Amino acid sequence: MTEAEITVGDLSMEGTLPERMGITLVEASPERVVGTMPVAGNTQPYGLLHGGASVVLAETLGSIGAALHAARLFNGIAVGIEVNATHHKSARTGTVTGVATPLRLGGLIASYEIVITDDSGERVCTARLTCALRRS
Repeated sequence: MTEAEITVGDLSMEGTLPERMGITLVEASPERVVGTMPVAGNTQPYGLLHGGASVVLAETLGSIGAALHAARLFNGIAVGIEVNATHHKSARTGTVTGVATPLRLGGLIASYEIVITDDSGERVCTARLTCALRRS
C-alpha cells in the first residue's frame, strides 16, 4: 500500500497504547497529522492531564507522519529515536488536540513538531519527535 492509498481508516490503533488512551486520528499525511485525546482517564493524581499522556499523543502523531513519509519514499518504516516535550499549562477536562507538522522530511531522518492544545485553543504542550527511517 502506498502513502497515496492510505486513509485515516487504514491506520488502525486497535490493541495499542494509543487506543487505550482514547486517541482518535482525525487527519493523516506526511505533511500533517491531527489527533485528539480525552483528558479524562489520562490524568495524574492531582486531576491534571498527565505529561506522559501528552508525550504519547505527540509520539503517536509524529510517528504516523514519519511512517507515511517512509512508506512514500521506499515502502519503509519509521522508528522513534528521540522525543522531548515542554508542558506549558494544565488541562483538567475536555479533549486535547495534537497537530504534527514536519520540521524536516529527509531520506534517513524525519523530525516533527507537535503542538497540543486544549478545547479553548490554548497551547498545553509543544513536543518534538525525531524518527529514523528504515527499509521494511
